[in-house]
Amino acid sequence: MPEGTASHCPYCALQCAMSLTGGPAGRAASVTIEGRMFPTNRGGLCKKGWTAAELLDAGDRIVHPLLKQPDGSFEETAWSDALDFIAARLRDSRERFGADSVAVFGGGGLTNEKAYQLGKFARLALGTTRIDYNGRFCMSSAAAAGNRAFGLDRGLPFPVEDLDQAETIVLFGSNVAETMPPFIAHLAGARQAGGLIVVDPRRSSTARLTDDGGGMHVQPAPGTDLALLLGLTHIVIAEGLANTDYVESRTTGFEALRVSTNAWWPERVQATTGVPVAQLRQFARRLANGAGTYILTGRGVEQHVDGTDTATAAINLALLLGLPGSEHSGYGTMTGQGNGQGGREHGQKCDQLPGYRKITDPDARAHVAKVWGVHPSLIPGPGVPAVELLAELGKPGKVRCLLVHGSNVVVSAPDVTAVKAGLQSLDLLVVCDFFFSETARFADVILPVTQWAEEEGTMTSLEGRVLRRRRALHPPLDVRSELWILRELALRLNAPSTYSTSPAEVFDELARASAGGIADYSGLSHDLLDTGIAAFWPFTPGSAGTPRLFRDRFAHADGRARLVAVKAHHGDGGPLAGNTLTLITGRLLEHYQSGAQTRRVPELQDARPNARLQIHPATADRLGIVADGPVTITNARGAVHAHAEITSSIRHDTVFLPFHYADEESANLLTESAVDPISAMPEFKRTIVSVQAGGSNQ
Repeated sequence: MPEGTASHCPYCALQCAMSLTGGPAGRAASVTIEGRMFPTNRGGLCKKGWTAAELLDAGDRIVHPLLKQPDGSFEETAWSDALDFIAARLRDSRERFGADSVAVFGGGGLTNEKAYQLGKFARLALGTTRIDYNGRFCMSSAAAAGNRAFGLDRGLPFPVEDLDQAETIVLFGSNVAETMPPFIAHLAGARQAGGLIVVDPRRSSTARLTDDGGGMHVQPAPGTDLALLLGLTHIVIAEGLANTDYVESRTTGFEALRVSTNAWWPERVQATTGVPVAQLRQFARRLANGAGTYILTGRGVEQHVDGTDTATAAINLALLLGLPGSEHSGYGTMTGQGNGQGGREHGQKCDQLPGYRKITDPDARAHVAKVWGVHPSLIPGPGVPAVELLAELGKPGKVRCLLVHGSNVVVSAPDVTAVKAGLQSLDLLVVCDFFFSETARFADVILPVTQWAEEEGTMTSLEGRVLRRRRALHPPLDVRSELWILRELALRLNAPSTYSTSPAEVFDELARASAGGIADYSGLSHDLLDTGIAAFWPFTPGSAGTPRLFRDRFAHADGRARLVAVKAHHGDGGPLAGNTLTLITGRLLEHYQSGAQTRRVPELQDARPNARLQIHPATADRLGIVADGPVTITNARGAVHAHAEITSSIRHDTVFLPFHYADEESANLLTESAVDPISAMPEFKRTIVSVQAGGSNQ
């Protein structure tokens, strides 16, 4: 293994830079991770990053293809036999039930090269419209809002280090102190200026950064963020705080927006959200008067059935204040998964082609077809988003075969009981993974794939910065890259076009396919990225990229941003009674996503071995719940068992569960498959449950 291989963390979208050193024997037992200086993390890493190498040689890693036996056990098999088996079943399903009987579910942790090739494989080798990915669970509402307001979706349209000079930073529903700890260094200036504002129903680790004069914690009732934003917008307009020159010269739609916020006067917002009128006014005035103001949104305000409208309301507020595209201010959204940005740009989403092109656009189809060397008619039309796709599993006339890449839907999807039933009813389930995940338990075939330090490729960070992932060591002998797997299956299926196994070659093809699209990578290559340039898309040939978007114009044809009037439909619900509470789900510092990786790292698992339900002391006392005692959380969809964590950091009408755990501790046994009508994102942040003392946990 080369000494000091420069790469990036395998986890969140901050993509902290790191170096891997040591390993003379060629495997991970002697690999050492060191933080590397980089604008996003400045040499720092979180617990997950520091321990990431432990998974490379974990004892339960899958290192051979596995085939399910009639008795339900798994046995090792040869690659040729596994691939022949899969291809035969896929051909049979397509011939008997049509191309859409076969589906693909991708992941936001796949490299750009894998995400691109997976979308191409689904559409050409399988001919299916049924492809989507787990980014639908976390970024789709923010993406939809950004596209309709700005004409473009890039998480942060500015480099992270721009935040360093800000005096006011608002975090709507984002607990960065736990989800991406090195990020909080960029909040230091705002904290020193008393201008960090954290909007969260919990007094989270991030909210506590506002203590001692650091800023303000705003604690609305769950599901009332849209009403809160409409109320702030009302105050900005009513008190003459808007940047009228900016609004008149750079936006459209102000009058309709003004009318839409008339009904959200401060007293009504207080009654709906629980946020005091005085704090609402203080909040709005700080936004308008701060020198260098940034509004950032996260999943807390977006994972709702009105998530797109809520993100849109945050953008409206930012536009009224003249923030997007300004010299020292801006708006952005906090991408979560490691390649959540790149993963949604190059073909995993059911309605998109590479370069963030719409699959229904004839010009886009013609461009991509030319790169692929096929007629546009061979590219299927749009499919259905993730929740709907999972609901089709095993249904008559719907999906009968599913290929899963980089996702653990049995833990991460809403209403997992229904998801499990769908997986069990399939004719074929193929899972590509490193470990025997909860989803892999249901598989007919499990294919072992490379981990982050064993592969070449690129990732795109939350800033839209394209980064190189470099191979530091060789994978176990019988482990393969998804690029190789897709090529081998494509050959067996007599697929049109070509499927390279070289990440550099696949990236070059991706670059050509993205040329002229919104997310244009056409000026980039592995060789150019290896020079260490700061590569922010769009990056056309001969350019220096675009670290800061919207300075002169927005991406709509007229160059103006859209102020989109939205309505709050759920803001006036009555209080909950008895043992009925609102459950919100979220993340912990020690774990990541479905926990399929982090629950296998002893240091991380020992720190948070079990699911714990955060509940207010007064609520716990009323329900007879004691600290560390077992609790059962139920609704019509299922029951979850956890232990009580009694804390005054949460509202008395709200409880919190992390979603990283499996089986009877899985929070998504309770969440429902209700989705935002625009983005199709599930409502993870507002689930009505009953809570009682006792349960199976002892």
